[in-house]
Amino acid sequence: MKSDKALWGSISILVGAVIAILALIRGAWQTWLLIGVFFLWGLWIIAVLLRPCMQQAKRRRMREQLTKKRLAEGITGSQPFDLPAMESPEMELLLLRHVNHRISAYLRAVYPDVRWEWCEKRPEKLVLAGGTGRIRLYGIPDFDHADVCVDQNASITCNMLKMVPLSEAGGGGPEDTVPPNKQPVDPQIWYEVQGRKVLEALVADLNSRGHSCLTIHEDGDICIEEDTEEVAKEHLAGFPEKTYWSRLLQVFERNGLAAEVTAKGIQISW
Repeated sequence: MKSDKALWGSISILVGAVIAILALIRGAWQTWLLIGVFFLWGLWIIAVLLRPCMQQAKRRRMREQLTKKRLAEGITGSQPFDLPAMESPEMELLLLRHVNHRISAYLRAVYPDVRWEWCEKRPEKLVLAGGTGRIRLYGIPDFDHADVCVDQNASITCNMLKMVPLSEAGGGGPEDTVPPNKQPVDPQIWYEVQGRKVLEALVADLNSRGHSCLTIHEDGDICIEEDTEEVAKEHLAGFPEKTYWSRLLQVFERNGLAAEVTAKGIQISW
């Protein structure tokens, strides 16, 4: 806009100068003055038209100089501010707090009064690299520790643990220790971690095809009846033993599934 106004202004001045020369000057001087006026006007036009290009080139040079300066100081051109590096203590602390909130939300979905703390010396390293770390639990009567697994996909899972002194676990000898696969199981935790996804997907599929019930056997196999035969459809890993089934029925009912214990296992209907 400014260049357009300058251009039209110069044309007005040019026309006025030409008219004045033609009216006042006679002879050879008239021609030379007209040539001089048009020459000066041409220089003015070139300057007006080239000024934006010259300013843009100047700004480009300044940006290039600034980029080189930042690179020399260890700052990339895509970071105009002093952002902390991923390995900096500030970023590690920020990521750790984020994961802490996710673990708290995960646990409070089942135990609203839970409090916990890390047993690891450097939990922020676990958060960055992934892996399994142990936490100490408070406010949960059945468990006092949990193993938290953080994988490379940013998923978090918790395995609940109960630490018992060897003298209280049995007679005190190695033969009396509790096997790892006999650790206490919380049906609610099992359902949230392993059962929900499988059952919800299977129930939705079976319901869409006219089925109204399924049976979970003691070994974790999920079967339906087709004509007079039982057909296995899915398998539930770590399915709780019979001693936990009464609590497991309550978990199913809280999640909208009618459940009862039968001779074959747990029958779920909808």
